[in-house]
Amino acid sequence: MALNDTIARVTDRIEERSRQMRDTYLDRMRRAAEEGPRRAHLTCGNQAHAYAAMGADQDALATGQAPNIGIVTAYNDMLSAHQPFERFPQLIRDAARAAGGTAQVAGGVPAMCDGVTQGQVGMELSLFSRDVIALAAGVSLSHNTFDAALYLGVCDKIVPGLVIAAATFGYIPGIFLPAGPMPSGLPNDEKAKVRQQFATGDVGRDELMKAEMASYHAPGTCTFYGTANSNQMLMEFMGLHLPGASFVNPNTPLRDALTVAGTERALQITNLGNDYRPVSEILDARAFVNGMVGLMATGGSTNLVLHMPAMARAAGIALELEDFDEISSVTPLMAKVYPNGLADVNHFHAAGGLQYMMAHLLDAGLLHDDVSTVAGDGLSRYTQEPKVLDGRLTWVEADRNTQNDRILRPACDPFQKTGGLKQLSGNLGQGIIKVSAVAPERHVIEAKARVFQDQEAVKTAFKAGEFTEDTVVVVRFQGPSSNGMPELHGLTPTLAVLQDRGLKVALVTDGRMSGASGKVPAAIHVSPEAAHGGPLARVRDGDVIRVDATTGAIDCLAPDFDSRDPATADLSGNGHGVGRELFAAFRQNVGLASNGAAVVV
Repeated sequence: MALNDTIARVTDRIEERSRQMRDTYLDRMRRAAEEGPRRAHLTCGNQAHAYAAMGADQDALATGQAPNIGIVTAYNDMLSAHQPFERFPQLIRDAARAAGGTAQVAGGVPAMCDGVTQGQVGMELSLFSRDVIALAAGVSLSHNTFDAALYLGVCDKIVPGLVIAAATFGYIPGIFLPAGPMPSGLPNDEKAKVRQQFATGDVGRDELMKAEMASYHAPGTCTFYGTANSNQMLMEFMGLHLPGASFVNPNTPLRDALTVAGTERALQITNLGNDYRPVSEILDARAFVNGMVGLMATGGSTNLVLHMPAMARAAGIALELEDFDEISSVTPLMAKVYPNGLADVNHFHAAGGLQYMMAHLLDAGLLHDDVSTVAGDGLSRYTQEPKVLDGRLTWVEADRNTQNDRILRPACDPFQKTGGLKQLSGNLGQGIIKVSAVAPERHVIEAKARVFQDQEAVKTAFKAGEFTEDTVVVVRFQGPSSNGMPELHGLTPTLAVLQDRGLKVALVTDGRMSGASGKVPAAIHVSPEAAHGGPLARVRDGDVIRVDATTGAIDCLAPDFDSRDPATADLSGNGHGVGRELFAAFRQNVGLASNGAAVVV
């Protein structure tokens, strides 16, 4: 099938827009690669320090010519998604040694859990942790002793931060090794129901705690299709995972076999061999377009609309919101995974998962097949799924038939004809809205505004019974310069209750919503943010706001709106407590949300 005209046009536009930046980047990567293997430039003293603790591998490192892998790990045992990584370094070292190479833990990066900090002050560090992760990974690889890298990370900001680092060190190959989702627990819709019942006072905290613990119950990624699992999809669509690696459960024979295979493949694609595949050549415009198609086809997290421009910039590529909008307009929604449906990622994987989707999207001309991946040339390799047969890992062609058409459908008969992500623009600024889980009758909301400075004030007004009519809830001074752009997922139960009561409600904010949100229309990432005098700072209680996901408009209809002076807020309280003191420079230097809200790129 010929490439879809819109996909081709958007790709050409990205390449043209990025040409100068991309050429400069690739020139730097090629010059770094031409210097040869990293360790060749170290003195004997440098190398002795690097190998002193390597035991039986010391001789191979000091005198051999075999490749050495640097492991960058986000392991901690506070995050269920990252706890399985505790076993990975030894597994990787053993596999590398058996294949004639070596591996070292180059360093660790922080990995915070938005589930723990949701609605808490610590969430104000969450988005900035992406840039810290990129910096920490950069420090890890700066010792310059590695011929390839393995990146161990799963969740929200961790994978984007690691990709920024991998692109920065793009002259060496890199493979991302996931840990996989936890087994299915309490269904996500039942958990959401209990949260709403708690918001209205119908159940107590004991019932809420019981439901939460039954949902988040084991090592592995949370099973809803939020940012963490959207990250895993993205790495596969962009060719940085081995085929079929994303959604295999932790601590299983297949997961361990994929980790070993990833190690062996990293040794094969270094500059020392004949199949050199640096990250810089994999992360091109076509790879990012494929990632955007995957995001739309799966109904993935809106957080990736922040992360992908930042990742792309590290690889010399400029993405704009218009690119996401146009790709969404031609990409069918093929999956129904919570919050877009009742299934979780384990059900999605069992129904055919990413291999099924990529096969049908390739057939429909919606993906670039002519890409380089860590597995080899061509995205068609990713229509194969891994299996352990007779004790050996092998890849077989995946079934082209869905195993459950309530979860997964072909591109020619999708759940929706578009991906459901829309760019918004108007006199309130520029933002996005995701409507793949929003009922069609709620795609246009026009109502009076209630203006708040934080999400707790919204909850207080709700408890006081102040929402009695259709309302556009405006929560401003939540952008990256204000307070780090925390997610406002804690508002989802409150707004969902109002919606269930028959009110038309929408959220408009310069902050973020969680990847687990979706049933209430939310205009998010509105830029410029209120702290920079953006239009949201001029909105007043009672103004009529129109949020139109069909035309992509977001406007205040007050006749004097443009002539008003912007409101200001006392943000001094955002500068201290729970480590916020350390991030003043980030708040002062962060870029616009429309460009990825990044500090280091």
